[in-house]
This record gives sequence, structure tokens and C-alpha cells, in this order.
Amino acid sequence: MEDKELQLVDHLDELRKRLIISIVAFFGFFVVGFIYVEEIYQWFVRDLDVKLIALGPSDIVWVYFMLAGLIAIAGTIPVLALQIWLFVRPALKPMERKITLSYIPALFILFIVGLCFGYFVIFPTVMGFLIDLSGDMLVANFTADKYFRFIMNMSLPFGFLFELPVVVMFLTSIGIVNPYVLQKIRKYAYFVLVVISVVISPPDFMSDILVTIPLLFLYEISINLSKIVYKRKLKKEKEWGMDEDERVDLG
Repeated sequence: MEDKELQLVDHLDELRKRLIISIVAFFGFFVVGFIYVEEIYQWFVRDLDVKLIALGPSDIVWVYFMLAGLIAIAGTIPVLALQIWLFVRPALKPMERKITLSYIPALFILFIVGLCFGYFVIFPTVMGFLIDLSGDMLVANFTADKYFRFIMNMSLPFGFLFELPVVVMFLTSIGIVNPYVLQKIRKYAYFVLVVISVVISPPDFMSDILVTIPLLFLYEISINLSKIVYKRKLKKEKEWGMDEDERVDLG
């Protein structure tokens, strides 16, 4: 009983250490983002024909925090992924350690790809549709706060959602999920993804469709990648078991 309690305390200490490192990394990247926030701001507004409006001092501060926070999240993802891997590493087989470690750079790359997809594909499409919808009835003036909130809503969720295939591959490789379970819960997963798309997209049907289709496509990609990882895992485990048997025979 005491051994189990000691193990639990050790695991909690290790978890706290990993969380502290991740939090320190987040604040470090946040400071870097805050230092270069003006350059980041100019990049985002480079194609705007109008100047953004600030309705109060808090709007300016909030824009600074949003842009610095975006840099902090992007920079922290590989650090957080590495800390999670280090935390679960003792429970993994040598084969699983090598495979799962390779997912860390993929997480960061897919996060950036998701951000780019949201910003360069979804954002201009939805923005153009909404501006055209106003026609000659309204003059389009944007506050800095709402403009950047809109950008975040159209891009940041895709950064996280594009990591779904890698997360599924990781969970498959350590035996938590398998492709057949993912297939069985497909209709429930579709429902959840549709709800997510409705929540993160503007309240119009076209935006919902534009956001929903990529999410469903990502889920199907995740299932297929999970199948590949699962088959390789079974093959490696079979080879590993045969090697163990040979060692026993030699002994």
C-alpha cells in the first residue's frame, strides 16, 4: 500500500514538473510575442483598405494580448507535446518511444498548417461573404478588437483541430484507441464536429458548411492513419514477442 502511495506521489511530482515547464515556456513565448506585437499587427492588417478603430484603451491592450497569446500558443505546443511524451515515456516500450517521439514536430507543423488554412482559406471566404451580404445598406468599419477576435475564431480552432490525425495516431500507438472504435463511434463524432463547427463559425449556413466539411474530412483521415499505425503496432508487437521467445529459448 505504501509503495503505491509513493508511486502516486512520484507521478504527481513528475506531472507538476512537466506542467511548470510548459507554463514557463508559454510565458516566455508570450513575452517574445509581446515584444514583436507591432510587426505581427502590421502583417495582419497589410491588405486592409481601412484603418481599424479602437473604442477605448482596453481594446488596444486586448489586441496586444491576443497577438502575443497566439505566438505563445504556437510556440508552446511542441514544448507541451515533449513534456507529455516525457511523462508517459516510462510506461512505453522502446518501440513505442521512438514512434511517439516522431509525432512531436508533426503536432507543431499541423498546428501551423491549420492556422494557415483558417486564415488564408476560411477567413477571407467568410469575410467576403459577410461584407457582400451587407451590400449598400451598411458601411463596413471594423474595431481592432472585433476584427482580431474574428481572425482568431476563424483560424485558431483549425490549428488545434488539424492536430486530430496526429493525436489519434499517438493514442493508437500507445493502445488507448484503435481504428475500429473510431469507426464505431463515427456518427457521434460527426455530431460533435458539426456542433463544434457551428459554435466556432459565424451564424450563417455557408460558414457552417465551410467549417464542417474540413473537420469531417480530418476525422476520416484520422481513421485511415489509425489503421496504418494499428497494423504496424500489431506487427511490431508480434516481432517483439517472437524475439522474447527466442531469448527465453536461448536462456
